[in-house]
Amino acid sequence: MARVLVIGTMDTKGRESAYLARRLREQGCEVTVMDVGILGEAEEIVCDIDRRQVAAAAGATIDALRTAGSRGRAVEGMRIGARTIAKSLAEQGQVHGAIALGGAEGAVLAAAAMQELPLGMPKTIVSPIASGRRIFAPFVGTSDISMQHSVVDILGLNSIARRVFDSAAAGVAGAARAFERSLTQADERSAKKQIGVTMLGNTTTPIMWIRRRFEPDCGDLVVFHANGVGGAALEQQAAAGHIDGVVEFTLSEIIGHIAGGFHDAGAHRLEAAGRLGLPQVVVPGCIDFMVCGPRSEVPPHWRNRPSYFHNPEFTLVRAMAEEQLHAAREIARKLNAARGRVAVLVPTRGLSVPNCEVDQQGAPGAFWDPALDAAFRDLLRRSLDARIAYREVDAHINDDSFAREVLDAARALFEV
Repeated sequence: MARVLVIGTMDTKGRESAYLARRLREQGCEVTVMDVGILGEAEEIVCDIDRRQVAAAAGATIDALRTAGSRGRAVEGMRIGARTIAKSLAEQGQVHGAIALGGAEGAVLAAAAMQELPLGMPKTIVSPIASGRRIFAPFVGTSDISMQHSVVDILGLNSIARRVFDSAAAGVAGAARAFERSLTQADERSAKKQIGVTMLGNTTTPIMWIRRRFEPDCGDLVVFHANGVGGAALEQQAAAGHIDGVVEFTLSEIIGHIAGGFHDAGAHRLEAAGRLGLPQVVVPGCIDFMVCGPRSEVPPHWRNRPSYFHNPEFTLVRAMAEEQLHAAREIARKLNAARGRVAVLVPTRGLSVPNCEVDQQGAPGAFWDPALDAAFRDLLRRSLDARIAYREVDAHINDDSFAREVLDAARALFEV
């Protein structure tokens, strides 16, 4: 029978979590309750894993955490314990889904535990903080956690709360049962190569062209949105052994880390595949811009640069010479450290939608700067080791002719 882990600060959310556990059992699931609260004792609920066990899993005691000097230190200790226990339960096959009711503290603690659970296992956090202007990376990270807005605060079992909790319980219960069944079914996909690919809206057209011709005979393209989270997820999935090769078609996260903007995946982007010796086809797509919010929110020091209205929520800002050349050196440094085969293909007629000689209105593209792009290509070529195959293609990044070159390189490199 599928088992769902219910996580909560049971000193303040005990009654509500007990209701949730009851609904899960009515949906045909077994339940394990884990208390990650710090201050009081669990109320109106029986816990299978109490707060003392969670603290012990972090190498501490609950009394020591309560007197740690700040609430933040206590929460950090409980996060470590919750992660340790959740990971152990998953590895032992003792959990098939997870759900939590929480405010800010409860959501943070539950998210830490859920991020240790495998992809595909359902994980839902029901919280009043699942809406509004906030950053969700601390809760979701690179996992597939679902944040469900509770509408009301998690205090009491009123008519609105019951409807929301009932829906969340039914969804996780059904998904947990399906996940449990999947563990005993043969994975028909295991024989197919899994090729990680990076993409943005600026590079969707060529990736779609490649996918239609690559997948029937060669394997699955596992496409990651290169928005600062997708690239980090690709690195993580490669490190976990779930990726057989990489087509790095979109490197916006490299320039994002160097210059700023939304698309920053951290200092170790473009490293996992090389470290593991996976074959890589690399295209410096979208290395020519950073991503900001609406035009009114573009940082003042970027407002005099060429920009492109991508949509009402996102404005693209042109990278300047120092930034783009820095990116060339970083790409070369990372690829030179790769243990596997690497092929680099660079289009000479533009690296993104607004980087084109003539746009749809017949005017030069907003990011068209052939001298800068030529300097970028020259520096990249000179900085790469001789063992790395480097080729320039007389095409725009979104041209079918360029996509064909990338497809041919991928087929050769992945030996398909």
